[in-house]
Amino acid sequence: MVQPMFVGQAELPFFLLPQMANRHGLVAGATGTGKTVTLQGLAEAFSNIGVPVFAADIKGDLSGISQPGKAHPKISERVTLMQLEDFQFSGFPTTFWDVFGEQGHPVRTTISDMGPLLLSRLMNLNDTQQGVLTLIFRVADDNGWLVLDLKDLRAMLQFVAENAGEFRTLYGNISAASVGAIQRRLLVLEEQGADKLFAEPVLNLDDLLQTDVHGKGIINLLTADKMMQSPQLYSTFLLWLLAELFDQLPEIGDPEKPKLVLFFDEAHLIFDDAPKALLDKIEQVVRLIRSKGVGVYFVTQNPTDIPDSVLGQLGNRIQHALRAYTAKDQKVVKAAAETFRDNPAFSTMEVITDLGVGEALVSMLDEKGRPQIVQRTMIKPPQSQIGPITPQQRLQLLQSSLLAGVYDKILDRESAHEVLAERAEKMQQAALAEKNEAVKETVKPSRASNRQSIFEAFAKSAMRSIGSQIGRRLVRGILGSLLRGK
Repeated sequence: MVQPMFVGQAELPFFLLPQMANRHGLVAGATGTGKTVTLQGLAEAFSNIGVPVFAADIKGDLSGISQPGKAHPKISERVTLMQLEDFQFSGFPTTFWDVFGEQGHPVRTTISDMGPLLLSRLMNLNDTQQGVLTLIFRVADDNGWLVLDLKDLRAMLQFVAENAGEFRTLYGNISAASVGAIQRRLLVLEEQGADKLFAEPVLNLDDLLQTDVHGKGIINLLTADKMMQSPQLYSTFLLWLLAELFDQLPEIGDPEKPKLVLFFDEAHLIFDDAPKALLDKIEQVVRLIRSKGVGVYFVTQNPTDIPDSVLGQLGNRIQHALRAYTAKDQKVVKAAAETFRDNPAFSTMEVITDLGVGEALVSMLDEKGRPQIVQRTMIKPPQSQIGPITPQQRLQLLQSSLLAGVYDKILDRESAHEVLAERAEKMQQAALAEKNEAVKETVKPSRASNRQSIFEAFAKSAMRSIGSQIGRRLVRGILGSLLRGK
């Protein structure tokens, strides 16, 4: 049986049970109250029991987890107060990832893999524009065309717009204005660096599920300081990763410990301005993904950042201090207090505003899945370095990584752009051949009126091709991401 993970010291030691860790969790608190250090300690605890971790590193602070910590008066004081006789500094196996490929291994997906729902959120499309984008994906999926990068999507937009009349009867109206709006949003995406995200090779999920030679779970850190300049890019990427894990991992029920734990920092960005249809799907994925052995821990300033339908699924909770300077703040504190099972020894609402740095109100699930009575807890200090590592240390870790070179070179295989370019070239050649034939012979009027134009023949050929391939069309999962091997 896997040993419980020590979280901190209340009246008695407080533990997180590994078999309950896939019931998800919340780490909340105002800026500067210790959320990042708590996250670091939890990641270490999961790594120690052989559970891989994925965490978004917003400011680079988490990179220190790769190095042993150093003696510090505050840490020594806490170790003494908590009577941690076996405490020793240690670094943990860490893999760095970066969408932009600058401070970590490149992490990529494709347009087809992300799907229309998440891509619409990324481009902030309205309902009409999202409908057109969904239609374009349907055309590509039905025809078996992969839309891998931005140039593929541009090619599809142009193809569908030029053949709107032919596609309208099968798929519905295609607004030229909406196509134009989507094309303009693609330019914005490029400016934000999304062209680095949409390429191959795509992230292999198995690379996130590794342990080192000593059996410790690898801690995967996504460098996200640059991504945070485009919050929609950051939040959409996290949702894509969640969808991929849900769609690709097998059902394993309730394991003795998670297969993977995700920490989503600045979690409010995932839900900000998300339409209800998307929120409903996120809630469904969070509810069901625990049976895949995945635990999701949202890190944010206060619990009200998380929709109630998701918040109700977060069984393991760590609440750092909140400030109550205004009437609105007091409502937030009250709402946070009401999420806990009351402790008759103190007022939860009063304690939330009185907590010191590194202190938290903690409630974990017991062995029967019931929330424990909330306890005022001193959080254990991390064994690894608090704060960022140097660029030289990061470079050394990247060069010695088992994944060094695996994702460095971008692949550009045949996809929608090449398929449509080839079709267009054949159409031009056919048009030229017809023109040359017309020069050689006089065409009778009746024959000319019955002959299909090259454009019509091309469009109808494409439609017939689509119709003949519906039986093997690409299949999508709950958040619209591509299901492989279908």
